[in-house]
Order: sequence, then C-alpha cells, then structure tokens
Amino acid sequence: MAVLSYNEILPKCIITYNNEPYEVLSSHIFRMQMRKPVNQTKLRHLVSGKVIEISFHQNETMNEAEVDTMQAVYLYTNKGESWFAEVGNLKNRFSFPEEVVHDKVQWLISNSVVEVLTHEEKPMTIKISVKVDLEVKDSPPAVKGNTVSGGSKLAELVSGAKIQVPLFINTGDIVRINTDTGLYTERVEKA
Repeated sequence: MAVLSYNEILPKCIITYNNEPYEVLSSHIFRMQMRKPVNQTKLRHLVSGKVIEISFHQNETMNEAEVDTMQAVYLYTNKGESWFAEVGNLKNRFSFPEEVVHDKVQWLISNSVVEVLTHEEKPMTIKISVKVDLEVKDSPPAVKGNTVSGGSKLAELVSGAKIQVPLFINTGDIVRINTDTGLYTERVEKA
C-alpha cells in the first residue's frame, strides 16, 4: 500500500479516506496568496457513489487503497438491482443497487464483460470502456427543414439508453458512445 503526498492525489487514483475507498475524480493544486499550497479534490465513494469535495494540505498524506479487479458478465437489471456473475465462476453472482451503477449499466447489454473493482474480496463498483459501440434500436426519420435545432434527434439504443444523434443516423446503425459524457462520437461501419 503506497502512501501518497498531497500533490500525488490525482484523478483516477483510488485512495482510502476515513477508512473507506474513494476514487479521485478531479484535483486542482493552488496557492491562495501567502498560504501554503492546497490540493482541492472531488472524491467518489466506490460503494455508494456519493461525491464529496475535500482539500488536502501540504503536510497531509493518504494511503492508496488496495483494490483488486475481476472480470464479470453483466446479466440484467431488475427491481432496482443490477446483477453480475464472475467470468469462469458463474455461480458467484452479485448485485449493485441500480442507482449506484446506472451511469455505467445504461451502456451495457446482457452478457457484456466488465471489470469489477473489489476490496477484500467484496465487489465495490464496475468499470467499463470509455467508448462503446451500440446498435440503434429506434431512430425517428429526419424531418426536412429540422436543422434549426442543430441537426440532431433522440435515438434509443439496444441497451435502453437514449441519446442525441445526428439526423443521418437510422435504426440498425452502429454508433460509438463516450460513456463518460454520454455523447455520440461517430457512426461505426458494420463488420
């Protein structure tokens, strides 16, 4: 377990704060007038998903959390829970409350393989690719003269997520989505 000084607490690091695992979402080191430097951070609790803002001062250190990973298959979401099974050991099933992992699960279809972060053998949260390719399930036809709104329309993906796409996207097209922002990036040619 590594000890991080205040200026090493950077985005994507996973630290132990108040004996709980947190992922660093953002950090900004600055100095206010004659004071010592401060690292202002946003941390997301890996289990509950709650985001907090914490400032670390020059004399503070944090322990890097001991986090392991395992491969898991996304099964389904039902009654407020998203279910997964460990790859190679499908009897090892576990779930997360839907509100905690919804921002990631909305980009998954059944049998998608994800990375699960674990702490002391206990699953904490899931990690997915920054970009995913999904098929458009429903896309209304473009209406002539409808470019005043920027030339986009609402489309539903096979995963159930709804996003804004350009007017030329049709039902059955494969689109690439940035999972961090939830935005369309490009149309992908079918293989």
